Amino acid sequence: MKVAIIHYWWLSNRGGEAVCSALVELFPQADLFIHVCNEDVVRKALPSTFTGTINTTFISRLPGAKKHYQKYLPFMPMALEQLDLSAYDLILSSESGPAKGVVTRPDAVHICYCHSPMRYVWDMYHEYLSGAGRLIRTLFPFVSHWLRVWDRLSADRVDQFIANSNFVAQRIRKFYRRDAEVIYPPVNTTEFSPNEVRGDFYLCLGQLVAYKRADLAVEAFNQLGLPLVVVGEGEIFDKLKAIAKPNVKLMGRQPFPEIKDLLQRCRGLIFPGMEDFGIVPVEAMAAGAPVIAYGKGGALETVIHGKTGILFPEQTVESLIQAVQQVESGAVTFDPATLHAHAATFDKSIFKQRIQAFVDDALLGSGPAVQPITHATARPALTE
Repeated sequence: MKVAIIHYWWLSNRGGEAVCSALVELFPQADLFIHVCNEDVVRKALPSTFTGTINTTFISRLPGAKKHYQKYLPFMPMALEQLDLSAYDLILSSESGPAKGVVTRPDAVHICYCHSPMRYVWDMYHEYLSGAGRLIRTLFPFVSHWLRVWDRLSADRVDQFIANSNFVAQRIRKFYRRDAEVIYPPVNTTEFSPNEVRGDFYLCLGQLVAYKRADLAVEAFNQLGLPLVVVGEGEIFDKLKAIAKPNVKLMGRQPFPEIKDLLQRCRGLIFPGMEDFGIVPVEAMAAGAPVIAYGKGGALETVIHGKTGILFPEQTVESLIQAVQQVESGAVTFDPATLHAHAATFDKSIFKQRIQAFVDDALLGSGPAVQPITHATARPALTE
C-alpha cells in the first residue's frame, strides 16, 4: 500500500507538525507533500524509521516563499491539484491551511485530519481583516470569497474527516456539512514529570499573535504585580514589551529544554486565547502545573474546572485577575500527580492507537469505488 501525507507548510514544529510526525511513525514509508518547508526542520522532527520522500509544490519555488508563504495562499489550491497522487492508495491530509484539496484516484481512500477549517476565511475572517494592512483589506475580500467556494467544494473530495476536538468537529459540520470523528492530537506527556515543588511565577507560552491574547495576561499581571514569564515570538512581541511592567519578563523564543524546565517549575500556566485544541495546556498539566484558561474552545475539553485548572468565563483582564486570585488565595488547590494522570489521557500512544484503528476501518469499509461488471451481473446482450 502506497501512502501520501499532505501538509500545508512546515517551517517550525508546532501542533500540526507533531500530528504529521506521529502519522509518519505509523506509516514510515509514506511520502510527504508540503507547499513549502525547511527540510532540515522537517527531517529533525521525523522518526529515524522514515524512508519516504519529502516533496514540495510549486509554491516553494516562488520568490521568498519560506518567509512570505502566506501571501501565496491564493495559488495553493492550484498547487495541490497539480500533485500527481495517482500511485497512492491512502492519502492522509493535515488541514489547517490548504491541504485537503488534492485529486486522488477514485478507489483511493482520503482521510483528512482537520486541525481547523481555515480560520482566516471562515469564523475569524473579520477579526483577521481588521488587523491587516490597507492592501490586504482591499484585496482579501475578493480572494477569500473564491477560497471559501473552493474550500467547501474540496471538502467533498475527502472520504472521512477526523477533527482534533469537538470544538473543531462543530465547525466542520457548520462550514463543510460533514461529520467528523474526534481524535485528540498527540502530546508527549511522558516527557514531563509532575514536579511537587513549584515556583512563584506564572507562565504564558505560545506564539505571540493577536488572537492568542497574550496581551490579556500581561495587562492582568501588570495590575496583580505577580511574576509572569512570557515565552514566544510573533507580531505583538514589541507591543507586549512596551506595556510590560518589571514583574513581567518576556523571554522570546526558547528551546524545548528551557520550556520544559519552566513548565515544571511554574505556579500555573496562563492560557487566555481561544484555541481549537491547545497542546500547551496538556503539557503544563503533565508537568504538574494547573491551567488558568479562557473557558471556550478546546480548553473546555482538556481542563477540568477546579480539578486541573480554572476556567475564567470572559475574555477580559478582570475575569483573568479573578481566576488568578482564586489560586493565590488557596481557595482552590491542585495535586500535581492528578494533573499528570489527566494529561496522560492525551498521550501520543493513544493518538496512534486510535488513528491506526480509524485507518484500518476506513480501508476495510472502502471497497472498490467502481464495481467491475462480471458475467453474473452483466446485462444480457440485446438481440434483434
